[in-house]
Amino acid sequence: MNERQRARRPGGRSARVGAQVHQAVTELISECGYGNFTVGEVAARAGVADSSIYRRWGSLETLLTDVALTRLNMRSPMPDTGSLAGDLRTYAAQVAREITGPDGPAVLYLAIALSSNGQQGMQARDDLRDERTRQLQSMLDRARERGERAPDALDVLDHILAPMYIRVLFGMGPLTPDYIDGLVDRML
Repeated sequence: MNERQRARRPGGRSARVGAQVHQAVTELISECGYGNFTVGEVAARAGVADSSIYRRWGSLETLLTDVALTRLNMRSPMPDTGSLAGDLRTYAAQVAREITGPDGPAVLYLAIALSSNGQQGMQARDDLRDERTRQLQSMLDRARERGERAPDALDVLDHILAPMYIRVLFGMGPLTPDYIDGLVDRML
């Protein structure tokens, strides 16, 4: 195995550092709020050098975008249950678990804050939206290929995900399985 292959393998030190940095960002957002900490504070909390963060992410905004994409369940595989209804229920339940978990609200606030932070923030917002839409579109395209009638990705965002985000952001009650299934049923 050559040096290049080792650097690309999943897991190992690189994955640990990434996880430590992500956790440090999430904790700092929870404690301090968006925009109230530096790369140096993230590095100190994660136990890594500032240069490691800059080398891997380039800027705090890029790091924050990566954290938001990862923590908002945007890099998880899309469910494939064999039906659109099953896929939507499974996907909505995954999102609900992620946004109601211990770091969920902080990451939602991060996504909102990124969108109001100048050009880089708007790009981060667009990247988050585009990734969520791409994921949904792949699931909806698969349903159409099976012969199912599928809504648009924006309709799924409006009718399933947005109500869940609003409930979490405004503390409007739990995201129960019955509530999530009801959102999917109304959508379909």
